[in-house]
Amino acid sequence: MSAELRNWAGNLAYGARRVHRPTTLDELRAVVAGSDRIRALGTRHSFSAVADTVDDLVSLEAMPPVVEIDAAGGAVTVGAGVRYAELARELHAAGLALANLASLPHISVAGACATGTHGSGVRNTVLAGSVRGFELMTAGGGLRTVRRGDPDFPGLVVNLGAVGVVTTLTLDVEPTYQVRQTVYLDLPLGPALDHFEELVSCAYSVCLFTDWASPHFTQVWVIARTDEPEPKAPGEPWFTATPAGRDVHPVITNSAAACTAQQGVPGPWHTRMAHFRPEFTPSSGAELQSEYAVPIRYATAAIEALDRVRGDIHPVLQICEVRTVAADDFWLSPAYGTDVITIHFTWIPDESPVRDVIRLVEERLAPFDARPHWAKLFEVTPEQMRRRYPRVPDFASLARRYDPDGTFGNAFTRLYLEGTIA
Repeated sequence: MSAELRNWAGNLAYGARRVHRPTTLDELRAVVAGSDRIRALGTRHSFSAVADTVDDLVSLEAMPPVVEIDAAGGAVTVGAGVRYAELARELHAAGLALANLASLPHISVAGACATGTHGSGVRNTVLAGSVRGFELMTAGGGLRTVRRGDPDFPGLVVNLGAVGVVTTLTLDVEPTYQVRQTVYLDLPLGPALDHFEELVSCAYSVCLFTDWASPHFTQVWVIARTDEPEPKAPGEPWFTATPAGRDVHPVITNSAAACTAQQGVPGPWHTRMAHFRPEFTPSSGAELQSEYAVPIRYATAAIEALDRVRGDIHPVLQICEVRTVAADDFWLSPAYGTDVITIHFTWIPDESPVRDVIRLVEERLAPFDARPHWAKLFEVTPEQMRRRYPRVPDFASLARRYDPDGTFGNAFTRLYLEGTIA
């Protein structure tokens, strides 16, 4: 490589000997067939080494940006390198929409689905829940199509890149819709947890933020679809948060220019569902991230456990976000088999003290079977990871069947999926 390749946050330098950027399917086939070990590289938003390798990396960003809409069939087929922002604009122009988006529209469709990335909402699954099928390039350059309903489908959708290079995905779409986003400020933690189910279910998507400086949710983002009944917004006496009088950033001292429109003004789904606008640098830029999925039955207990160590968390934290994700049957999904809350930490960009607090957070969340996000920073052991993701052994067997020579594995997948360091 002529220059060092780093992830988006800059905390990880990729160790690949070569980075390939094919422009056609034939070029991709030649690259994959000619590599003993290769990993697909998305938009480099992973904070862990899930996509790293000392062998070959292949980026699909230069491939044709396929967006083929089947309006009658309620589907869209999209190239793996296409980002959600690009897809959303084309879908909306065609009068269509996705059910949900992550907080960042800058990420690639394939990368987000492969790592179990999600938005929020008690009825909304991880983004991979919209996948009807996908095309997979296996070692040697062959193509396989996997569809919803196939026996292997639940094991392959969230795949960490360990079974091949996804070239296209077919997603469910629906008629376009409007969304209004309202932000409320300063909700005390006690009443919020006493009414947690009501709070997170009051609209299509609800996101809770705290800086852990005090026992409060500093912001409550309520995202409502206008084609659904008016949301049953929480009210007094317990809901004492006040509407923000202006657009705000989750980190209240930051400019809201990068954030999507708020204050209850209706707008197209893709201009409200994500937190950040695609034309701006995502989030704050200079940061580290961790995230843990906790079964929703433990939600209040887990948040209370973190509140007891907020004095340790706050000094190295930029913001913490709590969201909900509906259960699915994808083996490596953070919501496999259970509805969850996800507790996401945006840390300061200083890895040593942050790692110390990550260990403390994991200690506090351990009684609640917290599943770390594969693409974020975590300290749990491979054995703990495999206990919390109970289908890991099944996925490892499936990966060996699809990729018997381990062409698409790396040190991360060997350690956390197979328990080896070879």
